[in-house]
Amino acid sequence: MRSRIVLRSAGVALLLTAGPDGMPEVVHWGGDPGEVSETGFEDLRLGAAWMIPGNSVDLGPRLGIIPEARYGWTGTPGLIGSREGRAWSPGWRVSEVRVDGRPAGGFVSAGPATVDYALEAVSAGLRMQLTVELLPTGLVRSRATLTNAGKDVFELTELTLRMPVPGQARELMDFGGRWAAERMPQRRPFAMGAHRREGRHGRTGADAAFVLSLGEEGFGYQDGEIWACHVAWSGNHVHIAERDFVGTQLIGGGELLLPGEGRLAVGEGYTSPWVYFNHAIGLDAQADRFHRHLRSLPVHPGPERPVSLNVWEAVYFDHDPARLIDLAERAAALGVERYVLDDGWFGARRDDHAGLGDWVVSPEVWPDGLHPLVNRVTELGMQFGLWFEPEMVNPDSDVARAHPEWLMQLDDRLPLEGRFQQVLNLSIPGAYGHVLGQMSAILEEYAISYVKWDHNRDLNDAGTAPDGRPAVAAQTRAFYALLDELRRHFPQVEFESCSSGGSRIDLEVMERAERVWVSDNIDPDDRQRMLWWTSQLLPAELLGSHIASGRSHVTGRWHDLNHRAATAVFGHLGIEWDLARASEEEIAELAWWIAWYKEHRGRLLTGRLVRVAMPDPGVWFKGVVNEFGGIYSLSMLEATPAVNLGVLRFPGLEPGPRYRVRVIERPALAPAHQVPWLNAGHPLELTGAQLMHVGLRAPVLRPATTVLFVVTKV
Repeated sequence: MRSRIVLRSAGVALLLTAGPDGMPEVVHWGGDPGEVSETGFEDLRLGAAWMIPGNSVDLGPRLGIIPEARYGWTGTPGLIGSREGRAWSPGWRVSEVRVDGRPAGGFVSAGPATVDYALEAVSAGLRMQLTVELLPTGLVRSRATLTNAGKDVFELTELTLRMPVPGQARELMDFGGRWAAERMPQRRPFAMGAHRREGRHGRTGADAAFVLSLGEEGFGYQDGEIWACHVAWSGNHVHIAERDFVGTQLIGGGELLLPGEGRLAVGEGYTSPWVYFNHAIGLDAQADRFHRHLRSLPVHPGPERPVSLNVWEAVYFDHDPARLIDLAERAAALGVERYVLDDGWFGARRDDHAGLGDWVVSPEVWPDGLHPLVNRVTELGMQFGLWFEPEMVNPDSDVARAHPEWLMQLDDRLPLEGRFQQVLNLSIPGAYGHVLGQMSAILEEYAISYVKWDHNRDLNDAGTAPDGRPAVAAQTRAFYALLDELRRHFPQVEFESCSSGGSRIDLEVMERAERVWVSDNIDPDDRQRMLWWTSQLLPAELLGSHIASGRSHVTGRWHDLNHRAATAVFGHLGIEWDLARASEEEIAELAWWIAWYKEHRGRLLTGRLVRVAMPDPGVWFKGVVNEFGGIYSLSMLEATPAVNLGVLRFPGLEPGPRYRVRVIERPALAPAHQVPWLNAGHPLELTGAQLMHVGLRAPVLRPATTVLFVVTKV
């Protein structure tokens, strides 16, 4: 019997069909076509079916969620593997279909739901469980579990899941980047062949595709139909968009397996990562689907995010207890609510050459342990946070000397060092237990509310001793297991995903982390872009966003405090600055911004992101809107050809209500830089329709300047 399933949620419809032979197929994924009857489903299926192209298979191509070459798909198969050259093209048959756990034969129409398909390929000796979910947010996600039911080893090379995309989608967008320059967007035409992005860092990567979008030509923030995917995986991965000679277009991805990582002994199984699929009109709506999904997770934090101070750029490895306590007192006086002690508190870690992996408090630096600092921080009413890098180790460390076999390595050599460190192989039980035990002891002894979890090198030549078999897949799963176990034992602790900045940001790690470190680069000019595009996946409350000292430690550029602060408030606000070196004027200004943020974080960290493509390069205009109005940011990073940026239109408001507009800029805009409405002597009040469609003349700005607009419903 053929199953026909119609799922609907948040303006998205997913139509699935499966017969007894072959993989389940997607008849439609996109905008909701309205009510679909059983007869109407078959008409839609017939209408969506591919014609029989010349010089191809006689039945016409069939496109399963895991594409099969046997039905005429000449692109990359969804399943690649064999038994020493046998069973490389399995003949899949659907044996059972369930919707939300109930058997589903024939026709089913529902809202958001989970569809499970059981499949068998008897002659190949394989079984598969394929899950497809339409979530309440309109996101679709899918994953598969492949089990070896044969009599010998099955070598799985790749398992990727795909969804079809209509032919009008002819423009690709994904991301590149590097350390301190994460989330660089890149767009290109989509032509015949495969656009394949591989991540081989052993972590998500600063240059990850991040979100792969395929849309109508010229799609923007509020317009253009877009189909996108994201591979929720913190190890090696692949994103792929492909168009064949028939005109078929698919998008999807999965884990990138190194040789032997997909080796399935008899009875063993492999489960792919979740692959998320996002259909939306415009990039803002796409981001909103991801944000609403993340905000629905149990791990997701509320909007009252504590203002943080991290000591890294204040002291680096110079851990002087008296100086650090003084820094805590200065932070508390400003209204800081969380104090984070960074790298250098443990073992022989006086610089980055030694001690990593020995998670015991250094008696040399802290003869009384961390108690004097932790006690003073908590007395001051702040939370205490601590830095760890649990997956890494210096060769010059007690743990590496005692257990060199715990280091990831090949059979004949260690990997080249990165930052004078190697990777501790958490897939080895002893190494896993070492990290769990030492971290647990610290978290039990001290009143710790927050862990900054770092990961500062790629996993190149990452093997398990003694034979050096690849270990990236096992390491990724061990990382998840370790973090899950620590979260169970210490539910009061919030965890941040930091990885040389923003190199481990994906939807799977966000099942476990309440915050990410967007980048090690806090330069506000660069952070404008980084916050803008990291928000394509994550909402503002998850984005670690700090105010640094006037001169950026990464880029060397100097920026005034207003620009730094007005940039940073569109995230989880923090400070990365030696406050003892700040002037009285800077301290007063910083205190003002912290108080302003506390007053407005309930709006900044709960609303819907809106962005405007400005005609001049280096100009960024965005906002966060909710039922109360919006808070918008206009930033000009470089000089523009014209004196004025023109009229700003404020998207996302309700058209009928009236809104009061206030400008936030400290110090106030110089009179020469004002426009008439700013000089009116009273707050400006306009309707939402007027602000959205007519707008306001932008203030004249200098380069490296940011101004905020608070738009509040009257």
